[in-house]
Amino acid sequence: MDLIVFNTKNEANVYVAGLIVQEINKNAFLTLGLATGETPKGIYNDLIKRYRENKVSFKNITTFNLDEYIGLHPESPDSYHFYMQEKLFNHIDCPKENIHIPNGCAEDLNNECENYEKLIEESGGIELQLLGIGINGHIGFNEPGTAFDTHTHITKLAPSTIEANTPLLVEEKKLPSHALSMGLKTIRQAKKIILVAFGKQKADAIQRLLNGEVSEGFPASILKRHSDIKIVIDSELNNELKVE
Repeated sequence: MDLIVFNTKNEANVYVAGLIVQEINKNAFLTLGLATGETPKGIYNDLIKRYRENKVSFKNITTFNLDEYIGLHPESPDSYHFYMQEKLFNHIDCPKENIHIPNGCAEDLNNECENYEKLIEESGGIELQLLGIGINGHIGFNEPGTAFDTHTHITKLAPSTIEANTPLLVEEKKLPSHALSMGLKTIRQAKKIILVAFGKQKADAIQRLLNGEVSEGFPASILKRHSDIKIVIDSELNNELKVE
């Protein structure tokens, strides 16, 4: 694990966007795993900026998002489909057919999970995965107790996740209790991983990731078994870490 600390979130965002662009420019047909939430917004802003400056093209890449809420229509402002369109895809040249996000409104959710996993496999797997981390150590929506050998699956959101994400709702009055999520095995199989975390509220999770044991009780700990992962944080978070 490489821990990289930046003074500000903006500096970190520019760095991570630069890594993504570098990988795309090395491999125009890159398979890219993407995340949602507050953390990657600045990264996506910088990717859009670089696209507008003709520094990168997304026309041949394939993307797979980590997760989606069950029961939210793709056009709901609170869905991750909507988030990705607004924050990234509406502003770049990635073809619609190359964009993959789990369908939380599928008639058969188990079949949706199986098909999503099959699409990832057929693409050759994720080559570069962008991750955030929850305060309880979840990555994607893989909550504590999720088996390390899971593929894309239905998951029940932990109370801490619901509490953290509810203030982000735009239209819905209540956060869905379940979601579809790329599994921990699928995430770990990505060739390269960049995990980004900002702010003192994520310090305990990063502390445990760096120094704790590998346990299904802390899902992100599976990343300790990955051979190519960068953890990018800001100084606010870094100042809260205890040297061990």
